[in-house]
Amino acid sequence: MRRAVSGLRAWLVQRVSAVYMLLFLVFVLAYFLLDLPRSYLAWHTWIAHPVVSSAAFVFFAALLAHMWVGLRDVILDYVKPLAVRVGALALLALGLIGLGAWVIRILWRAHG
Repeated sequence: MRRAVSGLRAWLVQRVSAVYMLLFLVFVLAYFLLDLPRSYLAWHTWIAHPVVSSAAFVFFAALLAHMWVGLRDVILDYVKPLAVRVGALALLALGLIGLGAWVIRILWRAHG
């Protein structure tokens, strides 16, 4: 029974993250179509706004969660030797943690 709940949770993470990413991308594209920043300073001011930077942070968190679930499922389905599977999952986790830290650093510096 625990495995079925895990599958449902992964399915829900995929769907919710995909919907949020789609809505965020529509928002960003609409903003740029309606009011294109004319300079780096204008873009920086826009991304430094707390609402926009928070929405961007949630976007990247959703992207990383989406990537984790999708790539984890591929590894679990197609990598059969246990040692290789554990190594691949560890590398994936480290890579995604590194990407997440990089995003946090970029968004943090946008405020400074």
